[in-house]
Amino acid sequence: MKKIAFYILLIISATSCVSTRSTLKNVDDNAPDLVLKRNNTFEIKLFSTDKKYGFDPDYPVNIFFRNTKDEALNETRFLNALAGPNGEKITYIRLETCCPFPTKRSDMGAGFLNVYELKWEGQKKPIKLYLNIYEKGLLMVPMGLSLAKE
Repeated sequence: MKKIAFYILLIISATSCVSTRSTLKNVDDNAPDLVLKRNNTFEIKLFSTDKKYGFDPDYPVNIFFRNTKDEALNETRFLNALAGPNGEKITYIRLETCCPFPTKRSDMGAGFLNVYELKWEGQKKPIKLYLNIYEKGLLMVPMGLSLAKE
């Protein structure tokens, strides 16, 4: 009897980890495919005017590119294209993985956001960006950042 109760509890907790509805607000399957530049960074032509873009888990930077087998590569391609507000070189570190959501682009049926901390010289407080490798959306430079010089 204890084994049955344990398995029932395990099944309930496993299925409750991922919501069946996504809270992501800026997914756009019709967004243009991402383009790689010669320096192996993503080509970014748009600048966000939304203060939430990239800074809020419901409005992550969506960087789906062909597949999700090497998530760090696609995140690096995006982050290396960025600079501080005045063109400063940024450094970044992945802080955590959070915020599960349902997706069809994962073998598990669920995706997670990766949270990065960005720093640059002269900055008062590091910033956190939420990156999503599973979904498509318009790729933009988040507010307060600029594009790195080539």
